[in-house]
Amino acid sequence: MVLKPTFLPFEQQYMLTKTVSLGVADCLIPLLPVGQEVSIKWPNDIYIGMGKVCGILISNHVSGSSLSSSVVGIGLNVNQTAFPEWIPNPVSLKQVTGQEEALEPLLLRLVDCIAFRYGQLQGGLEGEEALDNEYLSRLLFRGEERPYLLRGERVDATIVGVNRFGHLDLTGAHGEKYTCQLKELVFLDLAGR
Repeated sequence: MVLKPTFLPFEQQYMLTKTVSLGVADCLIPLLPVGQEVSIKWPNDIYIGMGKVCGILISNHVSGSSLSSSVVGIGLNVNQTAFPEWIPNPVSLKQVTGQEEALEPLLLRLVDCIAFRYGQLQGGLEGEEALDNEYLSRLLFRGEERPYLLRGERVDATIVGVNRFGHLDLTGAHGEKYTCQLKELVFLDLAGR
């Protein structure tokens, strides 16, 4: 998917990750059995329960101080039932629902859900606040003390939020404050360690 978020300042590019993540979640929720939770694992993975159903990559192109275009790649496990052993905790829609999904209607639904969220983002401050709040409410392990590997060191910490630059904010078991960027944090509960 190619977007043209020329209205979005460069320093707010993480808003696109929030927007697309919520659009994917919106698409999946109605398809799932009652009681199945859809969450967002920072920074850009979508989980059903403790299984990764989707990964999102966004490549942004800048013009001046704003974004000129964004290429959004979404890898969604739909009907696959077998995965290589080296992939940690994968899951597909078919494994969760027990039903095969027709791909074209699912794709159209996904595009519609992302378009709705993108419209929120275009709505300015009010839309951004709604996206921020909903993203935080879906953030995997937010508010729970968990083990992490932070810059190579094991810590017990609680995710408290994501700052405007997309960095994850955590509080350690003894009140320490941590802010980490991509590749600085490993979720030990999900890494099989």
